[in-house]
Amino acid sequence: MQTAPKKVINGWAMYDWANSVYNLVITSTIFPAYYEAVTGDGNDATLIDKVKIGNYEFSNTALYNYILGIAFVIVAILSPVLSSVADYRGNKKQFLRFFCTMGSISCASLYFFDENHIYGGLISVIIACIGFWSSLVFYNSYLPEIAAPEDRDRISAKGFMMGYIGSVLLQLICFVFVLKPELFGITIGKASQISFLLVGIWWIGFGWLAIGRLPAGKGVKGAHTKNLLTQGYKELHKVWLELKTQPTLKRFLTAFFFYNMGVQTVMLAATLYGKSELNIPTNNLILAILIIQVVAIPGAHLMAKLASKWGNFNTLMTAVVIWIGGCIMGYYLPRNSVMPFYTLAVVVGFVMGGIQSVSRSTYSKLMPVTHDTTSYFSFYDVTEKIAIVIGMFSFGYINELTGSQRNSVLALTLFFIVGFILLYRTSKLDKHATI
Repeated sequence: MQTAPKKVINGWAMYDWANSVYNLVITSTIFPAYYEAVTGDGNDATLIDKVKIGNYEFSNTALYNYILGIAFVIVAILSPVLSSVADYRGNKKQFLRFFCTMGSISCASLYFFDENHIYGGLISVIIACIGFWSSLVFYNSYLPEIAAPEDRDRISAKGFMMGYIGSVLLQLICFVFVLKPELFGITIGKASQISFLLVGIWWIGFGWLAIGRLPAGKGVKGAHTKNLLTQGYKELHKVWLELKTQPTLKRFLTAFFFYNMGVQTVMLAATLYGKSELNIPTNNLILAILIIQVVAIPGAHLMAKLASKWGNFNTLMTAVVIWIGGCIMGYYLPRNSVMPFYTLAVVVGFVMGGIQSVSRSTYSKLMPVTHDTTSYFSFYDVTEKIAIVIGMFSFGYINELTGSQRNSVLALTLFFIVGFILLYRTSKLDKHATI
């Protein structure tokens, strides 16, 4: 196959530019700090703040992990149905636009999240998370359709790099409000809420522009005769059966399941870990996350280059080793250690985008030639979401059980170690060294 025209490739990458502001502002920087302030008692001496939901009390950090876990369970359940409809009706573009809209509106609705609207805010968090991750099912499935195998590492990396650049630009705009609210006659809380509104506007504006450049999907003849509500799960089962004849792809997915469990959990829990466990001031914490995003841009590019020279598996194994070192470093960081936290941010940032980019392109290379690209990427997506659910619930449970998020971070090293071992075994199956 031939790689699609430049306009299509740039449009595909631009969607990463659009939606990555959710990952930075909502998942990683301003919202977690705002959430911790809204759900906390305002006393830095309090090690564990509690939030009451019904008759139950939760650590506010553990509750945040559980809420995201619930969202990922919903995404994992929905993905097979959505991918089935998209593959058979040929309307993945419409689904991408729908979830882009849903996620962006939910982000904007966080403008109303405060201590008097905890429940509503948590619901918006869940819906925004569903919108973001569901849209990625369709976005990722475009990669093998628009890029030739030899171009997929480069184009996958381009998407991530565009995402980091776009999200950093909006983050800098939000910084003006959050760090200097007095210039606008507002409180820091209101500045945070304005940032959430800006995320929604940025995402839907650039997202719709990007989606307009993507090709329309092609439906499958006779699709109207199928029960599309169950067909998605049948497609997943079909992919599962096909994996039995593709040992390299099957073992890679198993490795991906474990190491990505660690990657995504670190990314989702890092800000609250820095704020609650390490007592890093909010401004320093946001700066550290910004460092991660900036370093991730050359990191994703370099790892794509390394994948073309060393091979995808060797590159991924190197990244996993760095992640293991990062978790161990995070475990031993003392409280109030700002400069060491910046160092850790550089380490994590360097491999954060690269390991995701190379993982996505590796999967697309190992896939068989098929018209059911969305179904295959749905399987990839479900694998990823189940891993995140286990990772987030494990992180939250260990935190509540032991009273420390440090133990949760240390436990993540086990996921990375298992992932590394499986990656190594997978590389031995790739006898022809095709990737």
